[in-house]
Amino acid sequence: MRRRESAPRGAPVGRSFVYARAVRDVAEIQLTRVKAHLILEPELSMIDCGYAASHQRIAKAIAARGRTIEQLARVVITHGHPDHAGSARVLAEAGVPILIHPADADRLRMTWRDALRNPSRGLMFSAMTPEPPDVVPIEDGDILPVLGGLRVIHTPGHTPGSVCLYGARDRVLFVGDTLQRRFGRVSFASALYSDDYAAARRAVKRLAELDVQTIVFSHFAVLEVDARAVLEDLARRVD
Repeated sequence: MRRRESAPRGAPVGRSFVYARAVRDVAEIQLTRVKAHLILEPELSMIDCGYAASHQRIAKAIAARGRTIEQLARVVITHGHPDHAGSARVLAEAGVPILIHPADADRLRMTWRDALRNPSRGLMFSAMTPEPPDVVPIEDGDILPVLGGLRVIHTPGHTPGSVCLYGARDRVLFVGDTLQRRFGRVSFASALYSDDYAAARRAVKRLAELDVQTIVFSHFAVLEVDARAVLEDLARRVD
């Protein structure tokens, strides 16, 4: 990443407090095996929320910025796996709007009994994720009032309702798990953990059409060099 900030004086030190800002007004919160991204604007927003019980770490990280978790105007879920949406129920019960694509919101209604009737890895992940009591549906093409206008791009494949979020002002793309960056190399979504790997690969073609300078991953370091070229190269590899 381009620049790392130290935590404010008096803030707790630990894995929850990774103050890295490759994009203005964006702070990374390191949770268990995944990152949430806090948008530090007058109206506070967050992308993804980690496993169940991550809300305590999130609250501490927000407090270290002089804000409170109650000030969250929205949490945008990139997809309904437990490491990204696990704390959505607790946050929703606290009054925080949870934004998620309807295809994954439907999946979160899945019970263990439902999943075991027709077992698959994707259904098991859905059953593992606590269902929020209420959600705000987001669709392809929606513009969220975040970072000068954050566009929702439906990229099904990793899950039916996976989305990426594109901010044209900052030329930034939040990809959730639609892309990986293992050992420094950007690649398609995990074949092991994706519902439809072929669809996940095809979805990258849409991303290659965007003017992207920075790619923000959920599990890997930010990419700030040749981001658009990387996307175009991946798109050329799709059958």
